[in-house]
Amino acid sequence: MINRHFLTTHIAGFAYYDGIDVIEKLKIGTELRLKAEPTNPHDADAVAIYLEDAMLGYIPSEKNEQISQFLQLGYDDLFEVKINRLSLDVHPEKQFGIVVRIREKNKI
Repeated sequence: MINRHFLTTHIAGFAYYDGIDVIEKLKIGTELRLKAEPTNPHDADAVAIYLEDAMLGYIPSEKNEQISQFLQLGYDDLFEVKINRLSLDVHPEKQFGIVVRIREKNKI
């Protein structure tokens, strides 16, 4: 089987967005979606992480360039994003980990 792994990271900025409003829905395996923010004034490669309409935070800036480029080129369905780590007893910045994998072609 081909390795589809692209990135494993935490959700940056979780404490500042809508995560607390949907925290009861966040479990290991919960599927999330990514959205590029090329007009973000702090980082042209910013990639926001969402559960439905709730923004949870961002891919950390030191890890977002490639994902941002794919999303800005229109490959919105290329990535499969799921929560892979949950640690509510640590600092909010490190509470949720995600894994980003390349979606199988027949599932795009």
